[in-house]
Amino acid sequence: MLPSSIPSPPPAWAQFQLGPLTIHTYALCILAGIIAAVILTQRRLSRRGAESGVVLDIIIWAVPLGIVGARFYHVFTHIGDYFFPGANLWNVFAIWDGGNALYGSLLGGAVGAYIGCRRAGIRFWSFADALAPAMLVAQSLGRFGNYFNHELFGLPTTLPWGLEILPTDTMFPKDLPTGTLFHPLFLYEIVWNLTGVAIILLLERRFALRWGRTFGLYLIWYGLGRSWLEAIRIDPTSNAPFGIPANIWASFAAIALGIILFVVKTRRHPEPELSIYREGRGPKGAIEPEPEDATLGQSADLVDHEGKSI
Repeated sequence: MLPSSIPSPPPAWAQFQLGPLTIHTYALCILAGIIAAVILTQRRLSRRGAESGVVLDIIIWAVPLGIVGARFYHVFTHIGDYFFPGANLWNVFAIWDGGNALYGSLLGGAVGAYIGCRRAGIRFWSFADALAPAMLVAQSLGRFGNYFNHELFGLPTTLPWGLEILPTDTMFPKDLPTGTLFHPLFLYEIVWNLTGVAIILLLERRFALRWGRTFGLYLIWYGLGRSWLEAIRIDPTSNAPFGIPANIWASFAAIALGIILFVVKTRRHPEPELSIYREGRGPKGAIEPEPEDATLGQSADLVDHEGKSI
């Protein structure tokens, strides 16, 4: 039997004390997502010939810049929450209170990953392909943090899985009665993301997608789901150019970029990806396989005009 509603966790669950430290559950969810993404991405890269631990060399750059990008994207799409008369500007940096935008983390993390890939000798798009399904897993784990923070919910609903939100919460609409249930968008996104993991892995196995095409599929899948979720989200403080929330614009951009990336990479690289390392880089002692056309050319040079082997 389905529950009549999904209760929000008690506010005390959002944080706890560990000696002198205050541990925020939201931060633990993000950390769990990062750890899962590192493990899964390293396993996928290792199967493609990468050295052990190479992902750590890349995320040293990607994670900090991703967090910075996520926070500042959120702040600048919610100006009214942080910049008003008497506001405490230090709240701009209070990431433990929630408010870390995925699209901002993609932008900042991409810059960091590019730097890390250059230093590690890994092709950026090869790393992005390995990361794509791991990102969806990480985002799913991170969304549990929104649940503990009583955020990321949608319009009112009478469905049996409606989410309970306390009327004392900041985001609770003032014009709705106590006891109103809301769409649990965090849960919808978790289901959408995990479904995307299964679909991407299936398509990878069927079509051997490389050269950035897997990451293109990730952008398309996540952008489609997020654009729908944002359309029913209660987030009155988000900037909305032309009446459309910023995250929907960002979702449209992600879908368009994913389509362009998939089409362009398909046309430029019909050949299989033989190495994830940049030319001249790779594990010490490893011999990179020759491209198929080069191998054929060398074989032709070893045959005389009468068809006899030299």
